[in-house]
Amino acid sequence: MFSVIKSNSKYLLAFFFLLGFNVQAEEYEKVSVEVKAEKFGQNSYYIPGMSGAATEFEGFISNAGFIVTEEGVIVFDALGTPSLANAMLQEIKKVTDKPIKLLISSHYHADHIYGLQVFKNEGAEIWAPKGVYNYLDSENSKNLLEARRTALFPWVNEDTYLVKPDRIIEQDEAFEMGGQEFLISFFGSVHSDGDLALVNKSDEVLYIGDVIFAGRVPFVGNADIKKWISTLDRMMKVKTKYLIPGHGGASEDAKETMALTYEYLNFLIDQFTPVVEDMEEFDSAYQKINWSKYENLPAFEEANRRNAYAAFLYLERTLQ
Repeated sequence: MFSVIKSNSKYLLAFFFLLGFNVQAEEYEKVSVEVKAEKFGQNSYYIPGMSGAATEFEGFISNAGFIVTEEGVIVFDALGTPSLANAMLQEIKKVTDKPIKLLISSHYHADHIYGLQVFKNEGAEIWAPKGVYNYLDSENSKNLLEARRTALFPWVNEDTYLVKPDRIIEQDEAFEMGGQEFLISFFGSVHSDGDLALVNKSDEVLYIGDVIFAGRVPFVGNADIKKWISTLDRMMKVKTKYLIPGHGGASEDAKETMALTYEYLNFLIDQFTPVVEDMEEFDSAYQKINWSKYENLPAFEEANRRNAYAAFLYLERTLQ
């Protein structure tokens, strides 16, 4: 009986809340990593993750952020476990007692969405880019969650679940909240099945998600690499004081911070285009490439060969 109640705890909490009972917030396993907010501009903050592969540092390998307005708080991305998101929530509460009104998800990859349930339980409306249901409806999303329940236990566990968005964004959109102006840039399928960025125009802060990796080897996966490169060409022209990437440190030099991702993606395309055109085997081609520019970066061992093979397959599909 207890296991049934426990597995449905999120639904019971919502039910009791509607009935007017005073229900305590869900408890989450504490993390040992430091989750700390850094301020940019007057009202914008970011939570800097650590440079590493997916399950390192208790899953704290991506960035998130939040903006405090007179009406309430806007959160950008939710980190890679409910425990990390709860730690982020406590940081927000140190800054303001205003409610969490909105969470904007840059894309649906595990290291950015497993914390969504924490903010949903706080009453946030969740916006996400068109394409996220390709991930949510896939077997991969279910299998990965099961794998992370082992690899990131106890911070990801049987009570961790995938949260669907309340609203889908499918074009650029400007909006105002609490006296501040914002712009969502919708990219479509670039790094993931759907990607977007958020500009706080009042503070000139750009939260760009995983379109940018700083200080570590990017994750390519099933990305549309050439569209990703063209998106970076577009975003390099955006004037902003501060750039918050999906991974790596925040910066006051957006173009410089974008350079690693931009150069790495172009390097993959340049190296593997002749390989595919000449119908060379991947393994032999990979061994011949000089990776010295990237081999000392975090996540190189875990990600680079997979990225290279992803680029190889991408070019096989797109070069006609």
